[in-house]
Amino acid sequence: MWSVSSSSPPPWDASGVLGQARTEALRQIADLARHFDELVAASVGSNADDEHDPEGATIAFERSQLDSLLHQARERLDEIDAAEGRLAQGRYGLCEACGHPIAEARLEARPTARTCIVCASDGGRRPDRATLGAPRSRDMSH
Repeated sequence: MWSVSSSSPPPWDASGVLGQARTEALRQIADLARHFDELVAASVGSNADDEHDPEGATIAFERSQLDSLLHQARERLDEIDAAEGRLAQGRYGLCEACGHPIAEARLEARPTARTCIVCASDGGRRPDRATLGAPRSRDMSH
């Protein structure tokens, strides 16, 4: 079974997976930004009064939707950056809440995961400091 330490990398190529996720996020950001710019440029010559233009609400909605998707893609890129930072520091695969290893299956499914399943299911709340060092079930399925 895989254990997290700076001397033992995960059995899969975490760096490659994160690099691929980075490439996809950057592509998505570029596509969304291009589409957003095209939408803004197309609406420059149109009626600027969205309230009274029958197409105005649709244009405003689409612009808002694209802005939201772009924001989400940038947040995903930030999460990838953070995961790559943890990998470089030898902390990748350790739960930020309890310090125990994050299950391999969770990292494969969500390579940017910061917490183990147990801590994630606790709503992201960090355990009480008194219980941080307390032994917890070593069931690696979390």
